[in-house]
Amino acid sequence: MAGTNEMTWFGIGIRFLIALIIVFATYNPSGYSFYDWLLQENSANIAFKIFIGVVLLIGWAIYIRATRRSLGMIGITLAIAFFAALLWVLIDLNIIPADTATAITYIALFILGCLLATGMCWSHIRRRMTGQLDVDEIES
Repeated sequence: MAGTNEMTWFGIGIRFLIALIIVFATYNPSGYSFYDWLLQENSANIAFKIFIGVVLLIGWAIYIRATRRSLGMIGITLAIAFFAALLWVLIDLNIIPADTATAITYIALFILGCLLATGMCWSHIRRRMTGQLDVDEIES
């Protein structure tokens, strides 16, 4: 069973990439997102729009539930504080421009993707750091 429950950098990267795809496919300022697609006057492809909407909703549900269960409210608050402080440092060092609403929107969406990816990976990371397992409660 070697490697069946091991978290690798590849696994973290895949979870991060999927989180970013879910976030940016749902909405982004470029005009190429599910949100913008829904607002088009074109009523064609309604079944396909509903299908894609359900797929995105499933992705959001999986990531939000995993984040909430692995981090908890205190962990989510700390993760938001961490990413916000990191963003502040990067803006203060002029590494990231924050002079337009579009830039701020992209940055906020990226931070949301980081938060969701952290939530998906945190149980594995905590197990590696402490040796403790997370066990889901089973209701009878």
